[in-house]
Amino acid sequence: MVSVNGLRRHFLKFISIGAIVVGGAIAFFVKDFLSSRTPFTTSAPTSIGQSYMLPLPKFSSNIMLEKAIACRRSIRDYLDKPITVDALSMLLWAAQGVTEFNYGFRTCPSAGGTYPLEVYAVVGRECVLVENEVYLPAGSYKYFGKTHSISLVREGDLRDALAKASLNQGWVRDARVNIVLCAVYERTTKVYGERGYRYVYMENGHVGQNVYLMAAALKLGAVVVGAFYDEEVKNVVGAQFNENPLYVIPVGVPKHFYEIDEDDLRKYYLRMRG
Repeated sequence: MVSVNGLRRHFLKFISIGAIVVGGAIAFFVKDFLSSRTPFTTSAPTSIGQSYMLPLPKFSSNIMLEKAIACRRSIRDYLDKPITVDALSMLLWAAQGVTEFNYGFRTCPSAGGTYPLEVYAVVGRECVLVENEVYLPAGSYKYFGKTHSISLVREGDLRDALAKASLNQGWVRDARVNIVLCAVYERTTKVYGERGYRYVYMENGHVGQNVYLMAAALKLGAVVVGAFYDEEVKNVVGAQFNENPLYVIPVGVPKHFYEIDEDDLRKYYLRMRG
């Protein structure tokens, strides 16, 4: 007969083996899960779905808000010079970055915090400088405000295709980056019904102005474009089926940066007042 102590030893041995087997299986699956995920990286993405951590936002433009408002202009003529990845980072943060850390509120107001907008950046070849002659690969990237990162959706220089989808507007083709705003209407209309569409359009305008002002603060040029074929723009940027384009915003280094100061304003208003 097997003694009580013998049974106890066999039982503990069985439990130990089982724990090792289960633990090994868990470790294998966790490793497999983690290896299957596309990691975040600070290196330029080289494959579809790879995420790239943008430089963190910096409050260093030294341009006062009132100065940025005064210098805001729709600028369509750009130099053949790249913008920096730091500038791209700030433009995307201005569009839909996070500014509150308990509820994740963003840079623009949103009805009921429904946040219906998705942001894409269509980057041209050698148009966004990362460092020392290293450029962000050309392609369409989706922006994720929570992690301040972008993910490569489509490869290649898509500016010509985007310009054709935008009624051949040359500034779309010439821009270093085109920021494309898309709306998922259902996020807002399921809360507010038909009036939710109005709220989505309001929010789109808020984002457009934020991009304008950040471009002015960075001494870049931008213009909002609303004339395009919706389905063609969706296809070019690689948007999801329920993401509807509302704005294409070309951005580049302006040939001529518009700028005024307080004295210019003073002279104008005094002249208007007689």
